Amino acid sequence: MTEKQLTNLKTFIDNHDAFIIAGHKEPDGDCISSSLALADLLKHYNKPTWLMNSGPFKRPEIKDFKKHFSTEFKQLTSNKSKTGLFIVDCSEIKRLGTIGQELVGLNTFIIDHHRTADAKPKTSIINPKAPATAYLIQQIFELNSVAISKKTAQTLFFGLCTDTGYFRYLDSTSADIFRAAARLIDAGADPRKTYDFITSGKPFNTRKLLGIMLDRAKQYFDGKLIITYETMEDTRKYAQEGRDSDALYSALLAIVGVEAVVFMRQETKESCTVGLRSRDTVDVSAIATSFGGGGHKNAAGLSTQDKLKTLKPKIIEKFSKVFS
Repeated sequence: MTEKQLTNLKTFIDNHDAFIIAGHKEPDGDCISSSLALADLLKHYNKPTWLMNSGPFKRPEIKDFKKHFSTEFKQLTSNKSKTGLFIVDCSEIKRLGTIGQELVGLNTFIIDHHRTADAKPKTSIINPKAPATAYLIQQIFELNSVAISKKTAQTLFFGLCTDTGYFRYLDSTSADIFRAAARLIDAGADPRKTYDFITSGKPFNTRKLLGIMLDRAKQYFDGKLIITYETMEDTRKYAQEGRDSDALYSALLAIVGVEAVVFMRQETKESCTVGLRSRDTVDVSAIATSFGGGGHKNAAGLSTQDKLKTLKPKIIEKFSKVFS
């Protein structure tokens, strides 16, 4: 993080009297923790905040955080131009879901670790090499010499753990990340409690759905690619309380010879969402971007107007260029 980025952030904070903090729809642990920790940081500057998220809060590990967020806009200042908008863990209004239409027009600052084409350097801190947005928020605390409370340390550690697969996705270049995690532990974060919090409390139906997904999995390109899917009927029957996609990805990526995994879900009769994960050299963000999505080299996603039966061959065709 550069001195210029920090200066731009401080200028944005100084130029506004209050802030809306919003993250992407279908939030994960990093989105939630980044929002909460940023709100705590802004308290240091005596700036009121209002947390917004479209949800749904289906993931078991984030359900308890729903009470901190609203889907309704709140006017925090008499002059709307003095209310700033922080977007965390994504970079586009459209990724905010239904709350986005209420936030159009607000002065905006983006803090994200995903690739983006929309953010302006003067009003953003974006680092695709960062493993989590929570890591960027932690740096902002530390570089501005703002003390991290025990509660916020636990929140930031949770976000860092969820987006790194409890550090499984980090490699030999990640020493700084582990040092940052150690500082959060020094501030009061508990690794054992965090791991239990992330991995336990799964509804029984998620295990049933996991079995169905594994049974449907098909191999392509001599086993280098595996694709599975979830129908609308599956969602209705098994996924109302959430799903455990992380367990699915882990199980499939552990298979010998697998380099990439694709999980497709029919959201409506005319739309699908897709999650992509990979090992080592395969860049699934490039595949996601070609469909209007995005993410990281080894973890990406997309949402598109299509149906499972027609979308699947399109995805296979994109991977044919990778594995040719």
